[in-house]
Amino acid sequence: MKNISKHITHREGIRSATATRRGLNNNPGETHLEAMKLVAKKIFEPVRTHFGEPIRINSFYRGKDLNRAIGGSKTSQHCKGEAIDVDGMNGITNAEIFHYIKDNLDFDQLIWEFGTDKEPDWVHFSYTGRRKNRKIVLRAHRSKPTYRSYE
Repeated sequence: MKNISKHITHREGIRSATATRRGLNNNPGETHLEAMKLVAKKIFEPVRTHFGEPIRINSFYRGKDLNRAIGGSKTSQHCKGEAIDVDGMNGITNAEIFHYIKDNLDFDQLIWEFGTDKEPDWVHFSYTGRRKNRKIVLRAHRSKPTYRSYE
């Protein structure tokens, strides 16, 4: 199978421990592959080139069954091949990746995923070729637990 881009193999683009464990088919169709190539070309590869270091892909393509199994949003761009979740490596921080994308690249969504005010746990970004990219910048927060009397 051909690579999705210079630095993303097909295997990396579809890898999922959950899919493997549950025996789910996570193979993208042609439309998904084209979207994956576009987000890789427009965002992932420029980030990789800018930092000159590997960027870890945590999640890229998610078929609908896999997305449901992990509790993903029903409208997730991962299901269209348009979104990637990444982590920096070799001294590159997630905050650096986030700010580089925000300040330098076109994107549809950019999300500071959880973490602290200084460092997200990971960075989510998406790009679409189906319409104008919206340049939505978000921050995901985990809800604080609530406690009630145990009866």
